[in-house]
Amino acid sequence: MIESSLRILRTDVSGMPIEWVGFEETVKLHCLEQILYPIGSSLYVVRGGINARTGRQSTLEIHSIICTLGQSRAYLRNHSLYTPPLNNKALFRRDAHICLYCGGQFLPSQLSRDHVQPLSRGGADVWQNVVTACRRCNHRKGNQTPDESGQELLAVPFVPTHAEYIYLSGRQILADQMEFLISHFPRNSPLHKRIGNS
Repeated sequence: MIESSLRILRTDVSGMPIEWVGFEETVKLHCLEQILYPIGSSLYVVRGGINARTGRQSTLEIHSIICTLGQSRAYLRNHSLYTPPLNNKALFRRDAHICLYCGGQFLPSQLSRDHVQPLSRGGADVWQNVVTACRRCNHRKGNQTPDESGQELLAVPFVPTHAEYIYLSGRQILADQMEFLISHFPRNSPLHKRIGNS
């Protein structure tokens, strides 16, 4: 039985992480001859039909990381205007599920997205202007800036790179996938410390 919750990390021809795919998509990429080679460890074997001539059953080994054909996305790494989509799951993970006002660690259901510069006062809903906040601190801050509410930010909000975003949007990340992704983070990424402490 295949554990369908495990995701495969797909890279482009340059080895740049692109996205998470399921085993069904991986099988499709294999059938379309889009997989150049596996990089990660073997996860499981998918068994297919029986060959009428040989009487043998076809099998396909699924790996945790696959390098695929297609247009290279390496430009994402260096493109200064690239911004990954903003969502609460990735935001909360970026900030390690810590309220950046009180420093407490919370469950996702107890957290909210706070706009450092409130939307009603010209702030934007962008990575550089949002932080993870517990509901109490967010309510206390209200429609004020951190200075006005007397709440100091514990960390500076930042825009994740594409590789960092792939990590932030992952579910069950295997050890070899994590090592591969971390190797694509900028040297000065705040995530190095946050991942090391978790």
